[in-house]
Amino acid sequence: MSATTKHETEIQVDPNLPVIRMARVFDATPDKVFRAHAEPDLFAQWIGPRGLTMRIDTFDVRTGGSYRYTHADSDGNEYNFFGSFHEVRPNERLVQTFTYEGFPDSVSLETMTLEDLGDGRTRIVSESLFDSIQARDGMVASGMEVGVREGYEKLDDLLASQA
Repeated sequence: MSATTKHETEIQVDPNLPVIRMARVFDATPDKVFRAHAEPDLFAQWIGPRGLTMRIDTFDVRTGGSYRYTHADSDGNEYNFFGSFHEVRPNERLVQTFTYEGFPDSVSLETMTLEDLGDGRTRIVSESLFDSIQARDGMVASGMEVGVREGYEKLDDLLASQA
């Protein structure tokens, strides 16, 4: 567990809709939180679960841009992800598609908003819309919750180191 973690990650799965909603508060301003999502060197330091290495192939965070990155475990297994950025409004909103190559028929649309809470704090609210409840349930079963929670703990550490 991270020494700087102060906030819980809320993950909600609506049983009737193909949606996952996540919310988290960070002790950093919206510009710092956004930079951690938009700058590849920063993004690579926190995204995903602990214990995986990260390689970014493409990371063009702009409206109309795209990304592709790979996580690898200690056994050499690789997990590839890619998507397109549909709307990028620095410090406010990021809309992108998300695809895990292991499940190429399941593309989700992710919308993340950043809310300035004042006092140097930011709330992120993310919604992932899947094409079916089965696809959503597959994402949940994949261990996504562990990756999100551990990633946000690493993001806490990264943001604290930039204070």
